Amino acid sequence: MLELQAITKHWRTPGGAVRVLLKDLNLQVPQGQTVALLGPSGSGKSTLLKIIAGLEATDAGQVLFDAQDITHLPPEQRKFALMFQDFALFPHLDVQDNVAFGLVEQGQRRALARVQAVAMLQRFGLGAHTQARVWQLSGGEQQRVALARALITAPRLLLLDEPFSALDADLRYSLRAEFLARIAASGMAVVWVTHDETEARSVGQQGFRLVDGGLVREW
Repeated sequence: MLELQAITKHWRTPGGAVRVLLKDLNLQVPQGQTVALLGPSGSGKSTLLKIIAGLEATDAGQVLFDAQDITHLPPEQRKFALMFQDFALFPHLDVQDNVAFGLVEQGQRRALARVQAVAMLQRFGLGAHTQARVWQLSGGEQQRVALARALITAPRLLLLDEPFSALDADLRYSLRAEFLARIAASGMAVVWVTHDETEARSVGQQGFRLVDGGLVREW
């Protein structure tokens, strides 16, 4: 289970003023459950995900996973996966090497990582695109590649930052159903950030809104 305890983060404006972005924020995400986080742009949603992932330091508070304090643990040791809204795929790598990247980073031999990547891509209906460059794929296909890359490392926690914001409404709906099925099959804990309340209610067993640096329960 992910636990956030009294997370506080300050942000310095371009003019030098200090703003409290997150204040004494608490959250629990049980294993196998998806928690949806709502809030407008600039409310601190993406910053909170980066703190959980270890990409940004908190000014106060603790991040725990399965009762272990991981507040100062490097990102690569947390075994979490973070999907950005712009996919963050590598344009210089083909599709299979994008998916294999996390396994190689964990120390697997590239040849073995590629075999696993191809198997994962086949599960996602992308077996015919393993040698393609990511910029040759449609937006929906790129999003599937990003999810395949996130899941292949068997992360303990999946963090999704506006995963469908760049897609049209019909594709968002179909991919959301696919993502939910794959996430449910994995049994992992998920934090899903979105500004779309309809999406949030369709994905989250719990839902919170980020207001004035804290979380307000919506359901």
